[in-house]
Amino acid sequence: MKKITFLILTLVVFGVAASFAAKKQLRVMSDREYWASQAYRIAAPVLEPMSRGMLSTEMQIEVSPSFDSRDKRVTYMECFGRLMAGIAPWLSLPDDDTPEGKERRKVKEWALKAYAEAVNPDSKDYLLWRKEGQPLVDAAYIAESLIRGFDALWKPLDETTKARYIDEFTRLRRVEPPYTNWLLFAAEIESFLAKAGAPYDSYRVNGAVRKCEEWYVGDGWYSDGQGTFAFDYYSSYVFHAMYLETLATMRDVRGYGWKINYKDFYARALKRCQKFSIILERFISPEGTFPVFGRSIPYRLAAMQPLAWVAWQKTLPKDLSNGQVRNALTKVMHRMWDAPGNFNEKGFLTIGFCGRQPEVADWYTNNGSLYITSEVLLPLGLPADDPFWTDPAEDITQEKAWGGKPFPKDHIWE
Repeated sequence: MKKITFLILTLVVFGVAASFAAKKQLRVMSDREYWASQAYRIAAPVLEPMSRGMLSTEMQIEVSPSFDSRDKRVTYMECFGRLMAGIAPWLSLPDDDTPEGKERRKVKEWALKAYAEAVNPDSKDYLLWRKEGQPLVDAAYIAESLIRGFDALWKPLDETTKARYIDEFTRLRRVEPPYTNWLLFAAEIESFLAKAGAPYDSYRVNGAVRKCEEWYVGDGWYSDGQGTFAFDYYSSYVFHAMYLETLATMRDVRGYGWKINYKDFYARALKRCQKFSIILERFISPEGTFPVFGRSIPYRLAAMQPLAWVAWQKTLPKDLSNGQVRNALTKVMHRMWDAPGNFNEKGFLTIGFCGRQPEVADWYTNNGSLYITSEVLLPLGLPADDPFWTDPAEDITQEKAWGGKPFPKDHIWE
């Protein structure tokens, strides 16, 4: 009996020690190491099988309880496009032999093969380019990824694959976008075609530009079409980043459109995004939570895309520092991604916000849609020695405000 008791106590002690060691290791992981580990965790289950043309065979999909009558194979296109839009800047960094660099190189190799599979009609993973209207949306995220990673992800593709992309993107003009954020999906695709040196439709670009100007409602917010303003995160999910990237791409390729100075429009849109990023940072609580409201709740951390985008572009407004924004976004990542239930047994995202919560799904939601959460990872495109990563962490606004510390007051930006 004494031997058994001693054995049990020994196992308990070793178990506690191991648990403590694991927690200690987690605590000393740097912010960048944590971000990169999450990028790999999200990307690997998608890109490794897709590099073999087997994503459609191996992905464990989940659709909304109220999913509409669309072909469920749209899940794979949504998954690939949205994932790549978020991690393209990370994969654009030069290769290195650090632990992160080795994983990044592996993901990039998978991604380049996956891009080829996506447009190969003989592949099982040939995406749903030519059916229904939804492909316009997720082709735009693929185009966005190729704009963000043009040198690292587009240029290395073989000429056959490039020609196939240009053909598929051009064929999507069959989809007439409704007067909503969908106009920006068409514009993003056309701006990529312009960047790639292919024929493009400037009307689909400039029509979206004019509508975005009409739909801006002030203080960083866009209305999703004309009519009643909806208080949701579509200014985060689509408007700010896609509008700015369309304008920047056209500015660099063309300079001017018909009565549109892309440079001036970009400067104005950037100020709006900077204001909105201030709002987003103030949404984050000291505990790493932010308000949950509106449609597309399962898009998770895509709500923080504009804040991540201005950090990646090194255009943070003066009221926000690198250490403050990194601290804010890292708090939210830990609060969300460390919770159980975000991934299924095969490693794919589940429908939910913080864990698996299928009841928050919309009629159009599938678990491929949810890979838009990777948009929060844009600052991984900054090298490890950039001030965003090396500056000391600073209190976020709500910590300052509720801790009795000085903090900048807020005001409307005209």
